[in-house]
Amino acid sequence: MTRDLRRARNGAILTFVLGGLLCGSMTVRLPAFSDKLGLSESSVGLTLLVWGLGALVTMQSMRRVMTRFGSRSVLRVGAPLCAATLVLVALAPSFPALLVAAGLFGLAFGALDVAMNAQGSTVERAHGRPLMNGMHAGWCVGAMGAGVIGSAAIAAGLSVTAHLTLVALAALPVLVAVSRSYLPDPAPAAEAGRSGTRHRMPPVVYLLGVIAFCAFMVEGTIADWNGLYLRGTLGAPEAVAALGYPVFEAGMLLARLAGDRIRARFGARGMVVFSGLSTAATFAVVITVPSAPVAVAAMFFVGLSVATVSPVAMSLAGDATRNPGPAIAQTGAMGYAGLLLGPVVIGLLSDLASLRVALGTAVALGVLIALAARFLPRYGTAAPAPARASEHGLTVAA
Repeated sequence: MTRDLRRARNGAILTFVLGGLLCGSMTVRLPAFSDKLGLSESSVGLTLLVWGLGALVTMQSMRRVMTRFGSRSVLRVGAPLCAATLVLVALAPSFPALLVAAGLFGLAFGALDVAMNAQGSTVERAHGRPLMNGMHAGWCVGAMGAGVIGSAAIAAGLSVTAHLTLVALAALPVLVAVSRSYLPDPAPAAEAGRSGTRHRMPPVVYLLGVIAFCAFMVEGTIADWNGLYLRGTLGAPEAVAALGYPVFEAGMLLARLAGDRIRARFGARGMVVFSGLSTAATFAVVITVPSAPVAVAAMFFVGLSVATVSPVAMSLAGDATRNPGPAIAQTGAMGYAGLLLGPVVIGLLSDLASLRVALGTAVALGVLIALAARFLPRYGTAAPAPARASEHGLTVAA
């Protein structure tokens, strides 16, 4: 491995860590925003919706941007903007100002999310082996770190304004410094000559978008509804109900740390099929057992099962075309729509039936992941195609 490749890999992982930290820092202090601005639960929900829609708008528009500028250029602008707009969120003096700031933060985050996944794909292809799960493990580390730092800030009596501003100001110079390690994407012009069209995506990219949609919808369902299910349906004490999401995230982190080695051993298609079936089986346990502690334990295995699906989908999308950015933008936008739509669907279904019945949607999504993965081509799913070092301007260390 060359020194430049090692720097690029470490830089990509650190970008994922900081992305998780910035995003998680806002969500962990939502109760503080509610107290500071006197927000109702619906107002908090509207803030999250505006943030998510901002991210989705950017993701939907990133195909042309990524084709023209590449992940390195977009990251060098989008990552610092993500930190800067978090400061705007922190300083918002009123609910309307918070909505505007949350929308801007979502727009910047959407660019960061697509570009860092595209950069991860570029680094992965330069290495010629799976790396994307490890990078998404960095996101989990950042999100969990946001929770720890948030708890420490609350214990220290730090205001939400001071807390988020300090996090953003600490992340900003690191994001600027790490941008020097990013690799350039392969030239998009070569893709046009190979496929005969500049903007048409291969059908497999949309199939991977469906798989990512299902995986993100499962993740969103756990994130937003597990506490209410444990407390309201299973009668768990608040302290036990609060364990559901951290336990789920711990399972995701463990799976992503091992995911690249598993993919290299068994191939991506078989891995996604197994992940979909195990997601369905473990979520079925969550919604059928009468015991809250058992359901919490089962959430660990749900996280273990679903964690590798979205990183592998992003990796395969990036490997489907020579220039990974536009394909990842398409797959990422479809996937992120599932993260936004999932909680809404569960809420509607729970009103029509019950929350337990509504959560059965996640079981069906696991089965759908497995079925869709059966249509993935066998070729190109074991490991990323290695790229020539000269495509990225790298020099081989002696």
